[in-house]
Amino acid sequence: MPVAASAQDSDADAQVNDYCLGCHEAGNIILNFPSGEMLPAVVPRTVFEASIHGASGLTCIDCHTDIGQYPHDPMSAVTRRDLAIELYTSCFNCHQSEYTDTLDNMHTEALAGGDREAAICTDCHGAHNVTHPSADTTAIPRTCRNCHSEIYDLYAGSIHGAALLEHDIQDVPTCTDCHGVHAVEGPSHSQFHLFSPKICEDCHADQALMGKYGISTEVFDTYVSDFHGTTVMLFEEIAPDQTTNTPVCIDCHGVHNILAADEVDSTVYKENLLLTCQRCHPDATANFPNSWLRHYQPTSDQAVLVWLVNWFYRLVIPGVVGGMLIWVTVDGIRHLQHRRKAVGNV
Repeated sequence: MPVAASAQDSDADAQVNDYCLGCHEAGNIILNFPSGEMLPAVVPRTVFEASIHGASGLTCIDCHTDIGQYPHDPMSAVTRRDLAIELYTSCFNCHQSEYTDTLDNMHTEALAGGDREAAICTDCHGAHNVTHPSADTTAIPRTCRNCHSEIYDLYAGSIHGAALLEHDIQDVPTCTDCHGVHAVEGPSHSQFHLFSPKICEDCHADQALMGKYGISTEVFDTYVSDFHGTTVMLFEEIAPDQTTNTPVCIDCHGVHNILAADEVDSTVYKENLLLTCQRCHPDATANFPNSWLRHYQPTSDQAVLVWLVNWFYRLVIPGVVGGMLIWVTVDGIRHLQHRRKAVGNV
């Protein structure tokens, strides 16, 4: 019985799609909007059937829930964009979790604020040609480029973007790794900047991942342990809603335009470092950047004075504390011995 019912449902779905595509596959339907815009209402059967929706058995009216028999009711949309914004809400019928995640994201906030061009589901996933998310992460920045072309150009020239787009290294971060997928966040969210080092941590504190490319995880560890990183960690724990007064990774290295430290255009290239420091320290002089250890642990070859001071404290602190514990222990034993003698004499 379930098999027969399933076959009947499948036949009914096919009939629905055949009914709709009987007109919309022909390619001679044009929607005319009051704005003067026109939209060809053409849906090639091969495109829809190749989509994830078509392959999974969805029908046209699963998304176009307000459309019944022909002729259709008149459109209420004034522009093509109005129509897209009206229709994309049907995604909620099947994708409640993902749709709900978008409600507080930057795109929906912009849409609610009057920016009609802010991204909606179909801008990223398509409409009748929706496919399964690709394992090829190059598709992500190229999708975002449709709206953020200038940022895409910066990313494409960065160390991350070049690795992905030119060398097909899939491990590097793309837009959604930093900004999120459906719950998209950015600098206008108060906590995004403060907690951005945790985004960098996902990759740069991963020993297995960094080991593949010969990159040391000390990059993140040394940041957390220095004055800047320690202050940021305190802000995250104590005052996450306040703006930090100390730089995070992106303040020094850049955001979408991050370059390798040994590239002459990098913000942390030796000759450029003073200008980078002066963003927060306007009175910094030429020798100011020399106090920074550049994300490596001090050794006898590099920063020998800092290395000696570190070892001094590593030896002196345990020596002093250990000596005090020994002295207290010996002194306590001596007092016990004196008390026992005093009791014995009585």
